[in-house]
Amino acid sequence: MRPESAAAVLVRKLELPTRPITVADAAVASGLPIRDAEAGLQWLTSEYRGHLRVTEDGDLVHVFPHGFTKPWETREALARFAARASRGLVAAGRFVVRIWLLAVMVGYAALFVALLVGLTLARQGDGDRDEGRSGFGLLGGLLRMIGDALFWTLHPFSPFYVGGAYGDGWGAAPAPSWRRDAPAAPKAPFYEKVNRFVFGPAVAPPDPRAQEVRVLAEIRAQKGRIGLADVMRVTGLPRDEADPMMARLMLDYEGEVDVGESGGIVYRFEALRRTAGEERATRPAPAWEVPKRLPPLTGNDALANVLVALLNGFNLLASGWVMARGLTLSNILLLFSKEPPAVLPDAGVPIALGLVPFVFSLALFVLPLARAALRVPAEKRAREENARLAVLREVLARAPKKEPVRDERLREVWRVATGAEPSSKEITARVVELGGDVDPGPNGEIRYRFADLEEEAEAVEDERDRAPEAEKRLGRVVFASDE
Repeated sequence: MRPESAAAVLVRKLELPTRPITVADAAVASGLPIRDAEAGLQWLTSEYRGHLRVTEDGDLVHVFPHGFTKPWETREALARFAARASRGLVAAGRFVVRIWLLAVMVGYAALFVALLVGLTLARQGDGDRDEGRSGFGLLGGLLRMIGDALFWTLHPFSPFYVGGAYGDGWGAAPAPSWRRDAPAAPKAPFYEKVNRFVFGPAVAPPDPRAQEVRVLAEIRAQKGRIGLADVMRVTGLPRDEADPMMARLMLDYEGEVDVGESGGIVYRFEALRRTAGEERATRPAPAWEVPKRLPPLTGNDALANVLVALLNGFNLLASGWVMARGLTLSNILLLFSKEPPAVLPDAGVPIALGLVPFVFSLALFVLPLARAALRVPAEKRAREENARLAVLREVLARAPKKEPVRDERLREVWRVATGAEPSSKEITARVVELGGDVDPGPNGEIRYRFADLEEEAEAVEDERDRAPEAEKRLGRVVFASDE
């Protein structure tokens, strides 16, 4: 019987799924053979994020804290939707900022300069027609120059086309022959520096299978026998997440679970050892070797940030001045007329040259400030995660040797990771997560022992010692299509 079919029978027959269940319990309640009941329980453990326990007699017990329900699905679906929506908004925002830089930030700066120059020339002429026309002509010339710059920068067939927001990108037009020998352009165009100033540097999305690949590499390097401690070492996952992950990997990669003589749980994957190569498998680096760090606020150098801030600040001040003076488009035309009025009529709030650039320029300052404010709790979470990994490192280093871990040592590594003194509640929470118990020292000092991890380490080591090397060797090739 297929594991999922056996699992469907167990779901119907087991009346109290939250109660601990042995394979014998499942077989008696469902009428399934022992092998099918065991396969069904393993499938259910993977599907419903169950946990495994081992009794002192070596019996394996399956525990389903949520029964045969998935209360996490709604939460995770909302999280995935929020992540996708966030990525979509950021991508749209980056595009808008890029257009804002070309069409608004630089464009409005040029317009404001042209407006100031034109008004200055018109006033100096004191009604002189030629000078008034020259000022208006300068404004029109700058408008056309900005329009041409936008067209040739954004047009996909232009030799100046910048490709994408993260470099040339796939499908970008090749550089013309007269540019191929030119010095290499800066890696980050100015519009990308504006994107970074507002939204921060672009961060590649994490590989959803990266953790699984690391666990598989650990399995092969450890002779196909691992425990939860090995999974936590290479992934950094807490115990309650590593356990369901292993249940799923057993189904996907033909694994089995055994109980050692000492009572520790061993996950065995003989099929993953088979290889056509002779190279020696190497263990992945521990998760704590790469500390959790936030990306930089902008990713730009100080000069780039100052230039963006100055340009945007000029637009903010100029648009505020336009609104204060009531310079609507109709009023601007009046100022460039042959007989400009001494007092401009009230034509409402300037939209094109006032409200729009003012709001956008203000937003380009508010967004990085908001991101800077949100970094404070994010940095705290990163430090706490590094502290958790440091505690995990200490525990996993001593559990195989059956050495107790001193409370003061855990506090020390926490202080190094966070720069702050941990509370007793924080230390206790990390110890409980790893299944630790208090073991007072001879002088009354607080120590912790992790019996489950100690037993697991002993059982896994025994299984590795007994693992035959023949498991990884292939048989003699009797047919090859390339010969």
